[in-house]
Amino acid sequence: MTSATPPRPARPTALVTGATAGLGAGFARSLARRGHDLVIVARDAERLDSTAAALRAEHGVGVEVLAADLSVRADLDRVAQRVGSVEAPVDVLVNNAGFGLKQRFFDGDPADHERMFDVLCRAVMVLSRAAAGAMVPRGRGRVLNVGSVAGLVPGGGHYSAAKAYVIVLTETLAGELRGTGVTATVVEPGYVRTEFHARSGMRSGGSSSLSNRIWLDIDEVVDAALDDTFAGRVVSVPTRRWKAVSTLLDVAPRRLVSTVWNAMPSGARRRHPTQR
Repeated sequence: MTSATPPRPARPTALVTGATAGLGAGFARSLARRGHDLVIVARDAERLDSTAAALRAEHGVGVEVLAADLSVRADLDRVAQRVGSVEAPVDVLVNNAGFGLKQRFFDGDPADHERMFDVLCRAVMVLSRAAAGAMVPRGRGRVLNVGSVAGLVPGGGHYSAAKAYVIVLTETLAGELRGTGVTATVVEPGYVRTEFHARSGMRSGGSSSLSNRIWLDIDEVVDAALDDTFAGRVVSVPTRRWKAVSTLLDVAPRRLVSTVWNAMPSGARRRHPTQR
């Protein structure tokens, strides 16, 4: 009697927010190369469709698109429902969506700052909780939140405050998940060459060796972050040079860090790492 051929195991699925540009697009490409089907989330439906078509053609993976503005609560709830699906489980969540503001906190547009909070903080909270709630009963899963070295800088504006929240939330979640088979990781990159900087007219490196050492390429950040995520590490800081900066910012007196930061030219202060 011939035994039946066992069914081919399904590919794991990763959901990436802000997946059509910058780091998000890099995460989607790398996860597809690593054999994951994808759910990609962004606001622009047309760009989502073209990104999905390119990923399918290049990597032969399944790609589901989900158009959503994470600052809109109804949209965020739809994404959270997809993250928490039992019938179509998400194995890896990458909370990447984000943006920066070229305005001060105290006299900027309140609506802009509220939207930043909703995307950079509230969405990360809601989606991380939805993912953990679905993953823990299965005994497996990965949550990767995109933070920033800026989150270690007091005086770095609302962006730094939001990234500090992401760092502490992820570290808290990782502690709660210990022993469940589910992990949480926060990546804290420095300056990354993305289209955010191009749109903002910001220089992202030049001919000097110092400039080239400061700026990171997207794939450099993405590969380090995913390697650390699948290794179960809580904090990922890509490259030795930025690990050194992160360590210094972590141990230096906060008042000193704030004084040095505020002594920089205002334009430089607004050039937060990892804006995308």
